[in-house]
Amino acid sequence: MLTVMGATGNTGKKVVELLLAAGQDVRALGRSESRLAELATRGAQVLVGDPGDAAFLAKAFAGAEAVYTLLPADRESPDYHGDQRRKGEAIVQALRDSGVRHVVALSSLGAEQREGTGLLATLHAQEERLKTLADTNVLLLRPVSFFENFFDALAVIEHQGVNADSVEPDLAVPMIATRDIADVAAKAMLHRDWKGLAIRELLGPRDLSYREATRILGARLGKPGLEYVRLAPAEMTQALVQAGMSETFAGLYVEMTLAFNEGRVRPRAGRTAHNTTPTRFEDFVEEFALAATTK
Repeated sequence: MLTVMGATGNTGKKVVELLLAAGQDVRALGRSESRLAELATRGAQVLVGDPGDAAFLAKAFAGAEAVYTLLPADRESPDYHGDQRRKGEAIVQALRDSGVRHVVALSSLGAEQREGTGLLATLHAQEERLKTLADTNVLLLRPVSFFENFFDALAVIEHQGVNADSVEPDLAVPMIATRDIADVAAKAMLHRDWKGLAIRELLGPRDLSYREATRILGARLGKPGLEYVRLAPAEMTQALVQAGMSETFAGLYVEMTLAFNEGRVRPRAGRTAHNTTPTRFEDFVEEFALAATTK
């Protein structure tokens, strides 16, 4: 049995699908029974519960050969750090109580830094908690920006005719398809071939600037003149709050992008064959275009 948290999310659902395709028994965890229904019909054992409930998680982790964990983000939480701390502590307590020996944990580039990175600081705290697990083999996966994050820009592109964020326009950053993260995670859960604490950075096929990514998206959407606009921190914070996110989350997001802009979120050893993944942004834009037409 292999257990996957966040089984209806960007990475978790793909991990479940890959494990099922490999003929594995999978326990898929989520907060919505209706959203888990598809995975149930495909053979997964589904469990619905609160990711901050240690007792629920311990039951879900019990008997698993490996567990995929992540910190589900509540972008509307007025106390984002507190909410993430509650979930993180519950996950680690459940891992300890259930005796799981192999854990694959989704983290992020930049999580080695304790503070000054906004949203990423919660992942640093979770990495530190996971390191306290005795006799447990923990693999920390550290990607950076997901291609899928651009889905959040659909409404802005549609209604304002631009893509906007607070990242510097020409700053090239590692971007990755969530399918590539899921592939690494699923293989690790199947093989369980590492000992102790291991860290693997995942950087996508190449570094990409927001200006270039926007140009590629615009070309595919039939908007060849689509521009990227960098918003000032206060403007970005206001835009996120107007979109329904909490002021706490919005402020931490902008702090994270400032860390990007200042070059403080970067690979430890540069780009290598081991941390480069195959799916190109040009491949992803087909999925983006489909979402745009069905929105």
